[in-house]
Amino acid sequence: MKKQLNLSKSLYTRGLQCTKSLWLKKYKKNVLTPPDASAQDVFSTGDMVGDLACELFPDGREIPFEGTSFTEKIALTQQWINEGVEDIFEATFSYQGILVMVDILHKTADGSWEIYEVKSSTWNEKKKLKDIEKYIHDASIQYYVLKGCGLNISKTSITLLNSNYTFKNQLDIEALFTHVDVSKEVLELQAEIPERLQIFQQCLSNTKDEPDVDIGAHCKKPYPCDAYDYCWKAQKKIPDYSVFSALRMGKKSLELYKCGIVNVEDIPDGIATDNQQQVIDAWKHKSTHIDTNAIRDFVASLDSPIAHFDFETFQSAVPFFNGQRPNQKVCFQYSLHIEDKDGATEHKEFLAEAGGDPRPALIQQLLKDIPDHGSVLVYNESFEKSRLKELANNFPDAANGLMAIHDRIIDLAKPFKDKLYYDYRMKGGYSIKMVMPLLVPEMEAAYKELDLIHNGGEAMDIFPKLASMDDQERVLYRKALLEYCKLDTLSMVEILKKLRGATAMGAT
Repeated sequence: MKKQLNLSKSLYTRGLQCTKSLWLKKYKKNVLTPPDASAQDVFSTGDMVGDLACELFPDGREIPFEGTSFTEKIALTQQWINEGVEDIFEATFSYQGILVMVDILHKTADGSWEIYEVKSSTWNEKKKLKDIEKYIHDASIQYYVLKGCGLNISKTSITLLNSNYTFKNQLDIEALFTHVDVSKEVLELQAEIPERLQIFQQCLSNTKDEPDVDIGAHCKKPYPCDAYDYCWKAQKKIPDYSVFSALRMGKKSLELYKCGIVNVEDIPDGIATDNQQQVIDAWKHKSTHIDTNAIRDFVASLDSPIAHFDFETFQSAVPFFNGQRPNQKVCFQYSLHIEDKDGATEHKEFLAEAGGDPRPALIQQLLKDIPDHGSVLVYNESFEKSRLKELANNFPDAANGLMAIHDRIIDLAKPFKDKLYYDYRMKGGYSIKMVMPLLVPEMEAAYKELDLIHNGGEAMDIFPKLASMDDQERVLYRKALLEYCKLDTLSMVEILKKLRGATAMGAT
């Protein structure tokens, strides 16, 4: 007699992505990378969005997670179905060794049931079902189990946040969510499920030997795999900078890998694009390319005073400020280093108070602090430009001033993005965290000496939490946020100095 699979919904979808990952999760968990703080925040966000979605069905009952075994959850679900409960949250079922907990199970007037799988991603009419394919597989195994348990499922939907919704005075739950009917797609997947389960059964029947599954694009799609370091680094010894970095993950890089070529310096000529070849050649020869004339033109395009400018933002899946959309980035902080024509700099900064909407005070102070002429220098212009446009849309009274800043923006990343200044150690990248340590290593040391906040991700995470801190802790974190953001614009000042210095050098 075959041993039951003992799979959850998450294990099923893990197996769809990679059977080796499934096996490791079951039998060799110690090699998997534990979820970091950002992953934990994603889980928390999912729980919050799920709880809100349940409010769409106000008479529903939730199967308690804590204090009950899965056997008890299944029994309670069946009891409530027998009692005529029409809306059950976390309804729990088991069939053929597969355990599923349905976010929302709704009984219709005709006695059939509807499945609602809730996700914290956003959706609008411009998106396609391909964009949520990974969620459809989640729903498909739920349908399979519930159908196997004898329920008549008439509709299956993915419940997502409506990206067109904007908050106004109070949260409108009905408008916040949108239901995407995937019934047809789920039905089409049913025929494939028994074969997939048989494959998983065969894979898991051997508890000693992990499956021989090679690395590939599936290691990051549809989800980054927590066995990545184990498979790529520990087992395959793929270097951090490899053919998959220089040529990207695709047909060419996989062909080279299968031929035993993983190091960038071993990539043969003639298979890369011109841009890729420039990066590969620089790596092979450990060279630096400096186009002094083009850099001189870039520097000359800057008008004094130069405002080195950087925003910090946070985002919330559920909006709670007027004009805010789901998952919209909300500006709460900025740093300015204003450089005059003689090179002297003045630093100005803003950090919103904890609690309420940070944007009105930020806008008011920004329009006072930033010069009304000269260049506004940012690193990676799409971010700051997008934030300024959003602020202008949300606060039309300040739109003219905000868009005047927007229209004076020049991107400090451009010389590096266009490889006017390219050091082989940039490995094809041009982010400030890649460029800054090479051009201004003393700034890298300054970041390492920071207390509490060391990067934008930590800043984004901590700001919404300031309101719940005690006064002493809040003071410490506010100081840390200011010091971090100050370094971001100071780094830009120092990088620009290096570019100016490079114009005195000959092209290499």
